[in-house]
Amino acid sequence: MAIMQHQSAIAGKVVVDVGCGTGILSIFCAQAGAKRVYAVDASEIALQANEVVKANNLSDTVIVLHGRVEDVEIDEEVDVIISEWMGYMLLYESMLGSVITARDRWLKPGGLILPSNATLYMAPVTHSDRYGESIDFWRNVYGIDMSAMLPLAKQCAFEEPCVETITGENVLTWPHVVKHVDCYTITIHELESVTTRYKFKSMMRAPLHGFAFWFDVEFSGPAVSPSNNHTLSLLVDNNPIDGSQRKKRANPNEALVLSTAPEDPPTHWQQTMIYFYDPIEVEQDQLIEGSVTLSQSKENARFMNIHLEYASGGRAFVKESVMR
Repeated sequence: MAIMQHQSAIAGKVVVDVGCGTGILSIFCAQAGAKRVYAVDASEIALQANEVVKANNLSDTVIVLHGRVEDVEIDEEVDVIISEWMGYMLLYESMLGSVITARDRWLKPGGLILPSNATLYMAPVTHSDRYGESIDFWRNVYGIDMSAMLPLAKQCAFEEPCVETITGENVLTWPHVVKHVDCYTITIHELESVTTRYKFKSMMRAPLHGFAFWFDVEFSGPAVSPSNNHTLSLLVDNNPIDGSQRKKRANPNEALVLSTAPEDPPTHWQQTMIYFYDPIEVEQDQLIEGSVTLSQSKENARFMNIHLEYASGGRAFVKESVMR
């Protein structure tokens, strides 16, 4: 849909598809009238992508390059970069670094990047059913008290982040922007560590079981200048927003938005959950505040270290986890 919406910017132009996978986006671009498409993928799937391109009689338009964006050679500037680069929690195992490299190596000034912007959100959640299924089961197993298993059960269930689907009913208040990504200006250095402070006010009395993370991506053209986008980034990066602000865009009538929010239709990204080992009872209007840092693991750049500090009702906690 985004490709067809921007067909006028793709027709007759040179496109690079970063992490092309099976080549489906490259083929869509060819069907939209692209002059030439470079489909780049470092994995063996590039071999299958090449066969798919041949089977659709597009070998004259789509050129499959098997290798890393950092290593392959393209002997011309490109007009458009497309990529389905988003990972779980937006940045986990994402290919955004490769998109940045492609942008800096090949994109013409004023060129188009799809998606153009992304925003990572977080919010406190309550999820008694999930906690009950994982933990309370051990209190009575066929009439046997197995509560001695509870510490191990909590560790197994909640030590690492979980990718699962929740609904808007699980969310206690409006989300907070963790990171706004402007694909035209962001640097690889910015991806090494992301830190934000948050402050929420619970809309209801409920047990707080942890935090959910999700993201939106926007497919808008380069009509908003990079300098303006950068200003937007600075404005929203470290500030909580309400629900009306969450949907505001630079060009709301033109931009196509893919959302992985709990209130929107489920996607394969779902939501990423960081659960506490024990729930915290919060009252309506009670403050929940702290900070979160997402950083690339020194052990493996594909892993993400998550350092979460949170305080509520006079109690302070720290949760360290690794998404691997």
